[in-house]
Amino acid sequence: QHTKNMLKIDIARIRHHGPKVLSPRITRRRSTAHGSASRDKANPAVLPPCSSPKGTIPVRRCVPGGSECKAPRSLVTYSPTIEPPDMPPLELTTKVPFADLARHHAPFEKELTAAFLRVLGASTFILGEEVERFEHEFASFCQVRHCVGVNSGTAALTIMLEALGIGPEDEVIVPAHTFIATALAVVHAGATPVCVEVDRGSGLIDAAAARAAVGPATAAVIAVHLYGQACAMEELRLLCEEHGLALLEDAAQAHGATFGGRPVGGLGKASAFSFYPSKNLAALGDAGAICSDDDELAHKARRLRDLGRDGDRRNLLLGHNERLDGLQAALLRVKLPHLERWNAERRSLAGRYRELLERVELLAETPETPCIYHLFPIRTKDRDTLAADLRGRGIETGIHYPLALPDEPVLRERCPAETPIARDWAARELSLPLFAELTEHELEIVATAVNSALSGGEADRRLPVSSAKT
Repeated sequence: QHTKNMLKIDIARIRHHGPKVLSPRITRRRSTAHGSASRDKANPAVLPPCSSPKGTIPVRRCVPGGSECKAPRSLVTYSPTIEPPDMPPLELTTKVPFADLARHHAPFEKELTAAFLRVLGASTFILGEEVERFEHEFASFCQVRHCVGVNSGTAALTIMLEALGIGPEDEVIVPAHTFIATALAVVHAGATPVCVEVDRGSGLIDAAAARAAVGPATAAVIAVHLYGQACAMEELRLLCEEHGLALLEDAAQAHGATFGGRPVGGLGKASAFSFYPSKNLAALGDAGAICSDDDELAHKARRLRDLGRDGDRRNLLLGHNERLDGLQAALLRVKLPHLERWNAERRSLAGRYRELLERVELLAETPETPCIYHLFPIRTKDRDTLAADLRGRGIETGIHYPLALPDEPVLRERCPAETPIARDWAARELSLPLFAELTEHELEIVATAVNSALSGGEADRRLPVSSAKT
């Protein structure tokens, strides 16, 4: 096994430097035909160029004493002895990506290619039959009557607000801890975002804080299902009913998440989804959708996405050019049937993380809001030092998000707010690698590295059992 490992290492060196960087010793073991299992003296040999398939090296017969060795090729071994002084050290660290889209798409290459060819043959590149079919299928998945495909999650949020008639003089309550697109959509619609505090354990909008922020200009509350976990929708629904407000969902990270057994997307007046390539349900580019049971809202959203036009090509509204491409819809149709399985795999991996990780704060869940883990957030005191340590070990991480909305330069004057819990999330949150195709071995490498970094190296001596296998 040692010899095999050494050969693999030297193949890597040869690929990097060429075949002349080593002065190898080619040795042989005498077979039983030679009457001994002892070794002959090693003899320097010239290593032939690496030209075999898959990077293998054809090893020449050794020539001890000037005569060709007749030993079978299987008994010839290779053992390097000299390395040039300027050779860089080999990188032996196992790299763990934050996401791996190539690994994600590989099993569906034929289906995705067929979808592309189908769209190419039909030449329906913008809207069209593929979009209509995806809208029907995704609406069914979310248990709503309408789905309106658009070209991004931000467009979905903006058009959703405009279709409700929200604009200047209106205020919209949003959580202070979320992606900036939630607030930007409010601004693009002409309204004013009002940032409120979030729950300390989950990072989701705090219903009590939202209630305290309601004023005479408040028109809606946007519940952001962050990290793949649904908000406390019953409390928010009662609040909105009491004050006559629209309850809206930002479900950009929550495809397939549920609240009390019901899927997100149909828990409020309308919802917005993103199909950005890293999402649980992802396009191969930008894409988004609006879901609703409201017939009038859906009809207006369809006009707004298509330059405000109606069926007679008359421009009746000041609309946008935010239509969903037929190609992205076709590709999403390939993936949608696998979404529940992917979500289950994400939950299983997250459960393993929760078993292994030490000295970090984990996402709080409730029985009625099981998280589907679009992201796996942890919180720790010195987030940036931990991220740097993991980066040095070849482990990619993310931050979601580095600033609370009131601290974003473009929003400081528009929605100032004192939200210390949201700022704490921004200061201490770190997202670990989590995607459906992540292996348990990779996950254990990450968990061990996190524990080691936070314990001064002690965790390195407590490797999980499966990680110790060769």
